[in-house]
Amino acid sequence: MGYTHYSVDDRRQRAEAAGFATRSRDEIFSQQKSKCMHESMDPRKALLRESRDSSAHPNSIPIIIALDVTGSMGHIPHSLVIDGLPTLMSTIIQHGFPDPQILFMAIGDQECDRFPLQVGQFESGDAELDLWLTRTYLEGGGGGNAGESYHLAYAFAGLRTAHDAWDKRKQKGLLFTIGDEPCLTHLPPTVLREVMLEESQQTWQVEQLLKLVQQKYDVFHLHVLQGSCGIRALGYWQQLLGQHCLAIDDIRKIPQVIAQTVIQHAQQYASKPKTLSEYML
Repeated sequence: MGYTHYSVDDRRQRAEAAGFATRSRDEIFSQQKSKCMHESMDPRKALLRESRDSSAHPNSIPIIIALDVTGSMGHIPHSLVIDGLPTLMSTIIQHGFPDPQILFMAIGDQECDRFPLQVGQFESGDAELDLWLTRTYLEGGGGGNAGESYHLAYAFAGLRTAHDAWDKRKQKGLLFTIGDEPCLTHLPPTVLREVMLEESQQTWQVEQLLKLVQQKYDVFHLHVLQGSCGIRALGYWQQLLGQHCLAIDDIRKIPQVIAQTVIQHAQQYASKPKTLSEYML
């Protein structure tokens, strides 16, 4: 995946034809009618998601965006469809990094929701990214428990993704979770088996899953300061991720915050001189 290019002009024309700016969320997101996860986003069937280099994208940058789709956060995917995603992609590309590949995930609550994890594919093209984003089922669940299952994104990225940025260049990808709750503290083997068909005998603590995914990704959380819950949970994410917790007081800022983080990340690697062994490859 990720072999096509992102065209802002083509996307603008498609968005106008599709009525993204005027249609409701339930009209745009195709799974809202069936109230079910799309079969192509079922993590039980997704044995591996890959971000690979190609002639079109020789320096792929793998980016995972895991969206909280519980009740309080379902408006963020809609905002991305209207104008956020084109802003995000065009900003990265205009700063000299033409090879971003985004994989969308949807996060719910493993204790309450039918579909606590949904996964797309790494894509670069405007049509393909829109397809996976609008295919996401905005379940709107969650519960009155201790948080949401953001750590399912860590588990899937750590166990079921691969990318050439790391395999060829030892450059980490980026993983962003977006939400307003703390993360549930652990992932029992029964949940891992039910959600991903991943066999495990251990109960994973969120810190263990974070350490796993950090082997190949820099991990960030965009924490939405929305209502009392969002404000209370900020300290949790600051303690877990330090400066990689990015507080968001306006969801319209999300595309630019992600884009600037990706640009800084890519510039960090671009500024590093190659080692002798890298020149000899």
